[in-house]
Amino acid sequence: MAGRFAPRSARAALPHQAAAPARRTDAPTHDGPPLTREWAPAGPLDLRLVLGPLRRGPADPTFRMVADGTFWRATRTPEGPGTLRLVARGDRIAAAAWGPGADWLLAGLPALLGADDDPDAFVPRHRLLALTRHRRPGLRLLRTGLVMESLIPSILEQKVTTDEAYRAWRHLVRRFGTPAPGPTAELGLHVMPDPRGWAMIPSWEWHRANVDAKRSSTILRAVRVARRLEEAATMSLPEALTRLELIPGIGPWTSAETLQRSNGAPDAVTVGDLHLPGIVGHVLADNRDADDEEMLSLLTPYEGQRHRATRLILLSGHTPKRRSPRMTPGNITHL
Repeated sequence: MAGRFAPRSARAALPHQAAAPARRTDAPTHDGPPLTREWAPAGPLDLRLVLGPLRRGPADPTFRMVADGTFWRATRTPEGPGTLRLVARGDRIAAAAWGPGADWLLAGLPALLGADDDPDAFVPRHRLLALTRHRRPGLRLLRTGLVMESLIPSILEQKVTTDEAYRAWRHLVRRFGTPAPGPTAELGLHVMPDPRGWAMIPSWEWHRANVDAKRSSTILRAVRVARRLEEAATMSLPEALTRLELIPGIGPWTSAETLQRSNGAPDAVTVGDLHLPGIVGHVLADNRDADDEEMLSLLTPYEGQRHRATRLILLSGHTPKRRSPRMTPGNITHL
């Protein structure tokens, strides 16, 4: 079909039903000396605020925030698996990296920590947002430059509770990913599978992870054209949204959630969310029943910075009290 991505050959279109379970191949740990770098941000930088969006739950196997203020990130770069350790030392950020992707991770450190972000482009039109920005001077919008690592967990989060999605991500990465390079054994860090690894996961393992056929099929369609989707990391926001949404099963919610992280897109506002419209409506117009249309209308003064506006709204702490039952978790593992 015109406008859709298609595998280059029938061989590239791996079937959903695999003949045997995919096996995790343990990668070398690269426990030798790391590559290191120090970087001085231009202004205040709060590592917890900046890196927080990468964390998929408290037990995310690809991310750790340690009590001593150290942050660990395991990821799959274009050069291969890599582990990045970050810690703030005064007005500088000390970084250490292990694995084949170490050079790539250190080269991308400033972008990861928001060096390309321009918080001064945001002009608050509401007193609460001005106050929140003043209280959170270290907020920057990160940019990983990696699409698939944010796209796959975002697909897992479609139409389910957050806890369900986190459990699925944890199960699949630990079972089919690889141990992260470096001294990460005690942390239990893992690197997610490569596209072929995702494609080789058999249907019963998706079922065991409580991932329904709709979400697993979307992931399988995405990994077959992973290289084309990764190109979105260097595109403008409209082009990147279009590229991702060519894949059936990837809509505005998923593409925005992905590009907020991979591209550092300050205007990638999340639509289709169960709670966000009501939160934005409550904070900006005292209307907790706002829908997507009203949310977008309320965010019109922040055109170009709508994602940053919603981050500040969520950080303000002025969310309405829950008055409806939480979404009921689903469970297909027993079927």
